[in-house]
Amino acid sequence: MKALILVGGFGTRLRPLTLSFPKPLVDFANKPMILHQIEALKAIGVTEVVLAINYQPEVMLNFLKDFEAKLGIKITCSQETEPLGTAGPLALARDKLIDDSGEPFFVLNSDVISEYPLKEMIKFHKAHGGEASIMVTKVDEPSKYGVVVMEEASGQVEKFVEKPKLFVGNKINAGIYLLNPSVLDRIELRPTSIEKEVFPKIASEKKLYAMVLPGFWMDIGQPRDYISGLRLYLDSLKKKSSSKLASGTHIVGNVIVDDTAEIGEGCLIGPDVAIGPGCIVEAGVRLSRCTVMRGARIKKHACISSSIIGWHSTVGQWARVENMTILGEDVHVCDEVYSNGGVVLPHKEIKSSILKPEIVM
Repeated sequence: MKALILVGGFGTRLRPLTLSFPKPLVDFANKPMILHQIEALKAIGVTEVVLAINYQPEVMLNFLKDFEAKLGIKITCSQETEPLGTAGPLALARDKLIDDSGEPFFVLNSDVISEYPLKEMIKFHKAHGGEASIMVTKVDEPSKYGVVVMEEASGQVEKFVEKPKLFVGNKINAGIYLLNPSVLDRIELRPTSIEKEVFPKIASEKKLYAMVLPGFWMDIGQPRDYISGLRLYLDSLKKKSSSKLASGTHIVGNVIVDDTAEIGEGCLIGPDVAIGPGCIVEAGVRLSRCTVMRGARIKKHACISSSIIGWHSTVGQWARVENMTILGEDVHVCDEVYSNGGVVLPHKEIKSSILKPEIVM
């Protein structure tokens, strides 16, 4: 089987992290976002993954070469010279996706994190015999999204309603598809939307089916959702393989700590914290609802909550970092400084407090 991951754009919503790495390579729960997807695809027998990309393909491919060997899966790029929307990239990668097997292929959006029930999706797809399957997820506020109206029993999709004012349903497109090769015949090589142009047409012919996603789902393309996604991911990890979570008297709730990280005496860590490879957390530090990325150092008695600390950054002694503060790569927050929602670009030193949310250039 094959799969296409829509990598797409510049990752502007996750700046300043995406100023250092393309968004799919930004760490989530101690490994690059895209790796969560590639591992899930590999686990159900996908042998080749095509990345549809229009930004820094060499960075992506160089980085993923190691994983190609480790995971034993072929990873190739299909590069757009202009942004082609969500369907155009499929037409562009047509030759890479079609083979003699006639097997369906997966399409995933790169910033979606979930439990990836891909095996169940294959079963569902084969059972209904339609042309395409999409994964949908239930949301509390459907008016913010495009809603998928479907027949509950069979999963057959009737129509799509964009940001409905009146309640028509609570299921939205979760960005995970399984498509027969024939879908590619419906897509022209031009900027085009799979959600607005291709799927409604297949639905009108009664050949599109939706499967409700079990477990959690999150689009982690922006900081607030990234932090919420981490909570959901760690929660799911606890149910499935709690041995991967850290334990000890200094841990509260769900926490993941890389084996190479060092944690000092008298710290209190959690809930919902990820500490990456090579990080140093000194004595008396308090961490909650945050990610500390590879090579960062948190000095004595610092306090961090609801924030993302970028690669190789430092947070000084007695510093306080909170309220969606995002430190880019190699940012140094001095001792006793307070950051309330500061978004700090890479390679900066912060000597005075950031009292209200602002971008520090």
